Amino acid sequence: MFYFLKLLKGRRSSRHHQASNDSNLQKKNIEDYVLYSDLSQNTEQLQQLFSQAPDLVIRRFQIAASKFEAAVVYLAGLTDKNSIHNHVLKPLMHSSFDPNKELPITLGEVKIVDTWSQIENAILEGDSVLLINGQITGYRLDTKGWPQREVKDPQNEISLKGAHQGFVETGSQNIALIRRYIPHPELILKEMTIGIRGKTKVSILYLRDVASEDVLKELETRIQNIKVDAIINTGELVEFIEDNPYSPFPQFILTERPDSAVSQILQGRFAVIVDRSPSVLIAPTNFISFFQGVDDYGTRWLVSSFIRVLRFIAFMISLFLPATYVAFISFNFEVIPMELFLSIAESRTRVPLPPVMEAMLMEMTLEMMREAALRLPTPIGQTIGIVGGIIIGQAAVQAGIVSNIMIIVVAVTAIASYNIPNYDMGSAIRLLRFPMMLSAAMFGVVGLVIGWMTLVAHLTSLESLGTPYGSPLAPFRFADMKDAFMRLPLWSMRSRPKGAGAVQSIRQGKNRTKR
Repeated sequence: MFYFLKLLKGRRSSRHHQASNDSNLQKKNIEDYVLYSDLSQNTEQLQQLFSQAPDLVIRRFQIAASKFEAAVVYLAGLTDKNSIHNHVLKPLMHSSFDPNKELPITLGEVKIVDTWSQIENAILEGDSVLLINGQITGYRLDTKGWPQREVKDPQNEISLKGAHQGFVETGSQNIALIRRYIPHPELILKEMTIGIRGKTKVSILYLRDVASEDVLKELETRIQNIKVDAIINTGELVEFIEDNPYSPFPQFILTERPDSAVSQILQGRFAVIVDRSPSVLIAPTNFISFFQGVDDYGTRWLVSSFIRVLRFIAFMISLFLPATYVAFISFNFEVIPMELFLSIAESRTRVPLPPVMEAMLMEMTLEMMREAALRLPTPIGQTIGIVGGIIIGQAAVQAGIVSNIMIIVVAVTAIASYNIPNYDMGSAIRLLRFPMMLSAAMFGVVGLVIGWMTLVAHLTSLESLGTPYGSPLAPFRFADMKDAFMRLPLWSMRSRPKGAGAVQSIRQGKNRTKR
């Protein structure tokens, strides 16, 4: 009896499961059906597909010469209405032509669509669809016209001598900005689409005869393996394709400058453009690349080399100065000169906190002030950054919470951190500052050495798309040192950096002869 009831229940559940599958299959395949020959049936089907889209526009009209009925379907906020009126409706309603032949539409791109899935995708992507009564095919018209921002000077990457153009949220415009710099047939564009609900177009630009095919295959594989609802910005794409997601260091460069992206492409790297994002991803990259600015190559090489050395000095100060203060005050105070030691001791007589807590408190206060100044409007943010810092610092010293020397250390650390040209690298250094202070509080100068060696070992082990992150130091490449800690004259850098994986190493000839 129990076996009979179990068998009956199994048959009922299997029938219900089969019916559910048939229903889902029918719902899924309805979008793949071909169009009707009757225009009214086609418009009814479109109204059912977009029943929850009140901005759907179905503009029915009559073709002048043949008296055929037709309809243009589009979403109101995603298309250019002037383009539809001047290049679609006006030629069709006022010119003589045979609808079975070529359309008199003066648009850049016209494609034939014959399934409902193609029509749905075209409308959702901002194109319009032309349907003619008596035909089982439609026409996809390139009439995109969504709201977009004009090309302006990028706000996060200020340049003194570079171009004053920045990427925008439209992928096609970003591609055009790069093509203006490299009008060459070897500049290849590969497009992919990722995302299940919000389909995002991802474009890869590179020089075919320069960039590595192995790196390209690895990049394409990682992007194609992404299975998400949608990619909103380039930062999300980075987290899905980076080699070590647990590292605090950025493994790809995000830039808003076309000239910076072009410079990286010419070195043999890849530029990944994500539609609807104003940042372009550069891959692969190394640690040294985050300290190179676009102005380095527009300024005399002696000045550029001096500024780049300052950046690396600022990197060391920003990372180790608070930890060094904690180590010297807590453990190794014998290395401090006697006069300076007496001055520090006098300023700390009223401070009840240990040095590590004092440093942590001031660094956390500095980070909160930085974030507050960044999120608020510019006039208010400047007020908080200047007035707030002075008031808080002076009040903290007078109250005996922190010492004068701690205020100086925090101020110098903040100024040094502002010298890092890349925001992501600067954020990583700000984050690593805290474990360095803890290590110095526990072991003194030995803790600083342990932290530095751990950091070097981690940087050496990192990779960016399979290429060494520590290049040109690990592995050591003497030829690439011409554009590492210092920038030698441009005419002396005849070869491309090997760390980028470029297959064509020579990038220029002998442009300077002996005189």
